Amino acid sequence: MGLKRVWQGVLKGAEKAAQRIPAVQKRLEAEYAQVEQMVRSKMRPKLESLPDFPQLPEQGVPREQILSWLQQLREQETPPWKQGRVSGTVYHGGEEHSAFLSQVYALHAQSNPLHADLFPSTIKFEAEIVRMTASLLHAPATDDPTQQVVGTTTSGGTESILLAMKTYRDWAHAEKGITEPEVVAPETAHPAFDKAAHLFCIKLIRTPVGDDFKANLEAMHKAITRQTIALVGSAPGYPHGVIDPIPQIAQLAKQYGIGMHVDACLGGFILPFIEMAGYPVTPWDFRVDGVTSISVDPHKYGYTPKGLSVVLYRGRNLRRYQYFTATEWQGGLYASPTLPGSRPGALSVAGWAAMVSIGKQGYLECARQIMETAKQIRKGIEQMPELKLMGEPLFLIAFTSAQEQLNIYQVLDQLAARGWRLNALQRPPGVHFAVTIRHAQPGVAEAFLSDLRDAVDYVKAHPDEKGEMAPIYGMANSLPFRGVIDEVLRRYLDALYD
Repeated sequence: MGLKRVWQGVLKGAEKAAQRIPAVQKRLEAEYAQVEQMVRSKMRPKLESLPDFPQLPEQGVPREQILSWLQQLREQETPPWKQGRVSGTVYHGGEEHSAFLSQVYALHAQSNPLHADLFPSTIKFEAEIVRMTASLLHAPATDDPTQQVVGTTTSGGTESILLAMKTYRDWAHAEKGITEPEVVAPETAHPAFDKAAHLFCIKLIRTPVGDDFKANLEAMHKAITRQTIALVGSAPGYPHGVIDPIPQIAQLAKQYGIGMHVDACLGGFILPFIEMAGYPVTPWDFRVDGVTSISVDPHKYGYTPKGLSVVLYRGRNLRRYQYFTATEWQGGLYASPTLPGSRPGALSVAGWAAMVSIGKQGYLECARQIMETAKQIRKGIEQMPELKLMGEPLFLIAFTSAQEQLNIYQVLDQLAARGWRLNALQRPPGVHFAVTIRHAQPGVAEAFLSDLRDAVDYVKAHPDEKGEMAPIYGMANSLPFRGVIDEVLRRYLDALYD
């Protein structure tokens, strides 16, 4: 009888839940529709003279008309980042610098590194980008091939991370016989590691971070198994701008004879200069024994055109596991160092030109200005009792509501209404501001702090007012069903291309 009553209770509960499904589904469809509408209204160019082209025009549009459209769109989209009102995104943007890179790009617009025999200069420039980056990250000067730091250029941080994980998978299979590879990464590590795990059949084990948002060493240690091929740390992590305890993670990796990858995509081209400027920086590069690979993006704080990253390995043999070769194809012998075949060589040439033209002193001066601006912003936030910093910020400042006094996503919406574009964080809720040289312009930091103060005061006075991001991130933080949030993101991507 007891079991019967339990079963009847289960059935009754299921019946009630089923009755709620239509209402829940209706609410979700409304949320989905809101996302799609936001994308279509906010992320479509607003230019009355620009027609839609759902198919090729019968006759080609005159080049002068096309250039006119593009010039109008450029003038429309430039002000927010040019005025320093956007977190990260455009890391330099100076007129002379941009014009110089455009000239370089135009000179090599036809270059394709896949055809090294036709474009040997591009190959030279790519090799020097790798060597300059390795030197910046304190690659040892040695003739020992097991300790030499080598690498390749890639299309961006995600590809660099994908290639590093693919490399460790193939290395572990060939040299350790591991067929069910696992990688251990803190929960703050970039989603590119999830993408790599998905694409390359790797099990990604996410471990918690501490209250300081740094990787929890004990948790990482416990997650290591006989199938572990690599550990991951960030310098810094994208969400909160804090550097994981890289020396300790690297020591763990060395103890177990596995790889240690440092994701320095965000910080790799500014942390060395922050350190040169006299600020304390947690050791993270090839000076750390046990670090076996690093991903770093010159197209962020290296001020190169977008589409340029570098992945570096300690040991010439390790890099070989990144390569792809085909020897039996009827079209001839084929070899590719990275994921794409053909690549825009002009990006690499322009990247080389940016690095060589700026030089160490130029990067150092930019880092000094960025840190001075970041200190000013950080101090201003600390003086607002409604807010608190997350972690120990350097050039990327994350903050949230102090003691949940207000909805931080509503603050984000109010900042957007005042012309600022910052990044939302979740679990826990927060906002971050990646400071760039654009923000070092006179008056930008003062304007941000003033608008932030106004945004906080407005949210305190209007706690129930809904914005655009607040409802979406509120739902994302409150719903335990990640499938619902996954559908929201897929609707978002659909709307971008529909």
